[in-house]
Amino acid sequence: MLFAIEREINGIPADHRRAVRQERSAPLVAELESFLRETYAKLSPKADPAKAIAYSLNRWPALTGFLNDGRLCMTNNAAEREIRAVAVGRHNWTFAGSDEGGRRAAAMFTLINSCKLNGVDPQAWLAHVLAHLPDHPASRIAEMLPWNFKPQPIAVAA
Repeated sequence: MLFAIEREINGIPADHRRAVRQERSAPLVAELESFLRETYAKLSPKADPAKAIAYSLNRWPALTGFLNDGRLCMTNNAAEREIRAVAVGRHNWTFAGSDEGGRRAAAMFTLINSCKLNGVDPQAWLAHVLAHLPDHPASRIAEMLPWNFKPQPIAVAA
């Protein structure tokens, strides 16, 4: 039921998502917590289900943080999807050349995924940055970040 609510509110402003979560999801989460606590009390602490329940209950504030902040996702699925390419290629990343090469690759992954998260074409953004960075004032470098990128219309020769 929580995932169904999340599908309904996906893409709406954070403050509205928070309000819906408080109204509809919070009671379900409270019910889940009660169920877990009652179930845990009936189990041997050494049983695998009890260990899993204890793990969840010990992390309850982090697990339920999405209820109070509409900017947060209920799961970390988006982050997992984004790092999958890195994880799949990790054997190749051992050949980044050096620790500094690895840091540069991590920075590029971060910027490219920031583009994706902000609805910006990474290739267009990178082409723009590479073309304009030499003449861009260092004091205004934040203008070049993906979330501030405004693609320029392409001039068509008449």
